[in-house]
Amino acid sequence: MNTTIRRRLLTLNRTFYTRFAAAFSSTRFTAQPGYAHIIRYFPSECHVLDLGCGNGRFAHFLDTHVTRATYLGVDASPGLLHIARQKGEDLKHVRAHFLLLDLGEPGWAGVLDGARFDVVVALAVLHHIPGQAYREGFVREAASLLEAKGYLILSNWRFLHSERMRRKIVPWARVGLSPEDVEPGDYLLDWKKEGYGYRYVHHVTEDEIDRLARAAGLTVVEQFHSDGREGDLSLYSVLQRP
Repeated sequence: MNTTIRRRLLTLNRTFYTRFAAAFSSTRFTAQPGYAHIIRYFPSECHVLDLGCGNGRFAHFLDTHVTRATYLGVDASPGLLHIARQKGEDLKHVRAHFLLLDLGEPGWAGVLDGARFDVVVALAVLHHIPGQAYREGFVREAASLLEAKGYLILSNWRFLHSERMRRKIVPWARVGLSPEDVEPGDYLLDWKKEGYGYRYVHHVTEDEIDRLARAAGLTVVEQFHSDGREGDLSLYSVLQRP
């Protein structure tokens, strides 16, 4: 993908999550159904990294399902992190810290200075990384932060499989781009709550996850569908070193 186009897509999403942080968070604090399935991969006492943590809702889910956890949530949205820090004061079993970090730029893992985690989660994040090569790099960097037997857990929207979500797809011309500017599987979705906005989203498939896992030296332990009104709006993928 052209570097200029890629930066425009990243800016598009950064602008969205800055402008709509409060509106986005207000509808996204209840735990997703898929969380109840992936909790089996978390030791009762664990170190957890939440990439793209948003308002920190996964930390609150952990708080009711583990004995003790140290949790680091990172996100590029100051507004969402502000909400996460406020709500994080209520946690009882999770010791949470939050860090402003742009996951769209390669090399972000170096900021964590060699830290290692039992589980790294990237929930509804990978599909916001433009460029196949950069998604590959994202998974590789996430894998580098795992303990030897740790798990990397991803979730990605299956919006093409939902008629409701397909209605959100709008032409690239709305943001001054064309289909030729982006890669196959890239889409522009609109937002209509408390204003009008756009997000770049890539439709991640099971096959793509398999390729990304192999490129990062990981194997796919499990994949399943969950979440949303339809019950299958997200693709969850659990990865581990062989």
